[in-house]
Amino acid sequence: ANGAGKTTLFHALLGLEPAVQGSMQINAQPVRRGHRAVGYMPQMRKLIGGQFTGWSMVASALHGQRWGLPWYGRAGRAAVDAALAAVDAQDLAQRPVAALSGGERQRLLLAQTLLDDPSVLLLDEPLASLDPARMRETVERIHTLARARNMTVLMSAHDINPLLGLMDHVLYLARGKALLGTVDEVITTKALTALYGAPVDVVRAGGRVFVVAEGGGSALQEHDCGGCGAHA
Repeated sequence: ANGAGKTTLFHALLGLEPAVQGSMQINAQPVRRGHRAVGYMPQMRKLIGGQFTGWSMVASALHGQRWGLPWYGRAGRAAVDAALAAVDAQDLAQRPVAALSGGERQRLLLAQTLLDDPSVLLLDEPLASLDPARMRETVERIHTLARARNMTVLMSAHDINPLLGLMDHVLYLARGKALLGTVDEVITTKALTALYGAPVDVVRAGGRVFVVAEGGGSALQEHDCGGCGAHA
């Protein structure tokens, strides 16, 4: 749900929010700002840089861990071209960002995260504002990239429907608590009732999974269960 702490978790892993207790590490190193091993896609609710071409939008994030304007040397240009190719966005390179669809802009944002060849991607609601077909397409593209580049991906989402069958684990946040496990371990009546501290029913019907609050008056989430139990 909104306010559960998804974005705060990402900010903590980026070294932007201090831990209240305990410690955090990425690749066996303490988290810190400007870690080149971490690629980050923030939530995007507004169009920024609409006058840029797709190429320039991606290039603007080159060496984003440094202050100052990016330097587009031969190696930098090659890195931008490679990032665009990795997300099949070469055809967007010369088009103005303002003329692109939401899904096309998401591909450019994903390309930005790949510029420094990270081993970890933090993607904050990359499926927001996409239609169901584009959601699944985006998830499959991210999954393919993760396997090809041996990357760990932590992706936040309100609806895990498009992710089922492609993710290894679910980290479910609610009311200051968390559950971590496979879909079949976490998305259950017993587990979510304990997490929310109130009766919650998980109902599977017609190939879908519904998470329903006490009394059945409102669905907290609806999940397509196609591929449940088949994890990457």
